[in-house]
Amino acid sequence: MTVATALPRSAVHDHRPPPDVARSWLLVPGRPDAPDAFDAAAASDADALILDLEDGLPAALRPEGRRAVRSWLSTQSAWVRISTAGTPDWSADLTAIADARGLAGIVLAKTESPMQIAATLGRLGARVPVVALVESALGVENASEIARRPGCARLAFGLGDFRRDTGVSADPMALAYTRGRLVVSSRAAGLPAPIDGPTLKNAGDRLEEETRVTASMGMTARLCLDADHAARVNELLGPSADDIAAARETVAQLGGGGDVYDGSALPTLGRAQSVLERAERLGLIAD
Repeated sequence: MTVATALPRSAVHDHRPPPDVARSWLLVPGRPDAPDAFDAAAASDADALILDLEDGLPAALRPEGRRAVRSWLSTQSAWVRISTAGTPDWSADLTAIADARGLAGIVLAKTESPMQIAATLGRLGARVPVVALVESALGVENASEIARRPGCARLAFGLGDFRRDTGVSADPMALAYTRGRLVVSSRAAGLPAPIDGPTLKNAGDRLEEETRVTASMGMTARLCLDADHAARVNELLGPSADDIAAARETVAQLGGGGDVYDGSALPTLGRAQSVLERAERLGLIAD
C-alpha cells in the first residue's frame, strides 16, 4: 500500500515499526510532573508512541508540559498530539516542538479541514507526517479531502469526541458508517488503513471484543490509553503466526501462475501477499 508522505525526519534511533503498519498507538500525557512516564511508555510494547499536549494535559500544565516534551525529544523519538489548528494552544505547541530532534510526526487533534494540515505543515517548515484525528461530524464529512491532502500520513478516529458531537451511541452498528467512511477515504487516497478509537484504561474486559470490531471494519490500528493493552492489540490486529502460515501456503499454491482457477484466485493471492508484506514490515518474519 502506498504511503503519501516521507518517512519521519527524526534522526533518533527508534525500534518501532513504520507508522503505516503500526498497530498500537499509545497516548501518554505530556505531564511535567511525571518524568519517568515517557521512558516507561517508550519501553512498552506499543508500535507507536504519542506524547499528548492536548486533552491528556490540563491547561495549567501545558507550558511546562511543552518544555518537558521538547526536552525528552532531544534524545528520544515520538509523535506528538497537538491542539486544534488555529487555536492559541496549537500555535504554542508548534513553537515548542517544531525543531525537536526526535519529532517523529504530528497527531492533529479535531481535524475538520485539509487546510488545517496545510497550516500545521506551514508552521513546521518541514515535511513531518501528520495523522489527522477525525473527531466530529464535519471531520467525517470532509474525510476524503483530509486524506488526500499532501502531508496526511493516516487518519485516526477520535471516537469519544465524535460521540459527544453527534450523540451516537457506542454500539458498533451505530459507528459502522463512520468507521467505514474513514476506511474508504483512506483507501481512495492511497493511505494506510485508519487508526481506530482508543482502548480505555477501565475497559480491559472489552478490549478483545472492541479490537475485533476494529479489524472487521478494515482498520488496522488502535489508539491506546493504557500501555498494558498494546501487546494484546498488536496480537489481535495481527497478522498472527497462523495468518502468516496460511498466506505462505496460498502464495505457494497460487503464486506460480500455472493453472488459473476461478475469478477469486487473484484477489486471494493478493490478500496473501499483502499479509506477508505487512508481517515483514512489522518484523514478524525475516523475509
